[in-house]
Amino acid sequence: MLELLTGAGLAAAAGLGAFLPMLILGLLDRFTDLMTLPAAWDWLSSDIALVVIGVLTVLDLVADKIPAIDTINDIVQTVVRPASGGIVFGAGTSAQTVSLDEPSQFFSAHLWVAIALGAIIALVTHLTKTSTRAAVNAMTVGASAPLLSTGEDAMSFGLVASAVLAPVLVLVLLAGLFVMAVAVTRRLRGMLARRKARSATAND
Repeated sequence: MLELLTGAGLAAAAGLGAFLPMLILGLLDRFTDLMTLPAAWDWLSSDIALVVIGVLTVLDLVADKIPAIDTINDIVQTVVRPASGGIVFGAGTSAQTVSLDEPSQFFSAHLWVAIALGAIIALVTHLTKTSTRAAVNAMTVGASAPLLSTGEDAMSFGLVASAVLAPVLVLVLLAGLFVMAVAVTRRLRGMLARRKARSATAND
């Protein structure tokens, strides 16, 4: 069960930002005792991987905060984020962490299952993020992009930290993410309805 929560948290984080979870996993394996990646995934902590993923993380974080550019970035990330979700789900569920002393062998023996689950979770999170962001950008003419992106970065980091240190908290964060998405959607619908009503009144 904990392995599933760990993987789900990492994959959801990848759905918000493809490269940050991969970078954190690589750094934790390379420089701390909090995580030990299995042989199949230890390439994440190699010099080349850390440099490349680090650069991509910075580019992604910056692009996601620039109006209009963030929309283009989200379109491109429709493929990248699910792929990252599959990678971090597979790596996280088979890694030894402070919360997983003896990871289950199920996902190690059926690696494609872990990758598929991770990709699906990341894709759902990504689609939720992009649809909400697009609606908010339309209402605010992109002015809210930096604030929303910063909040998403914080949520992504929190999901990764919870997945590694306390997987049970992943449930709380995922529930919070869902509630926020629903609340924002309802608020936007209300604003659109009021705008249409004012427009109809003005035309009359």
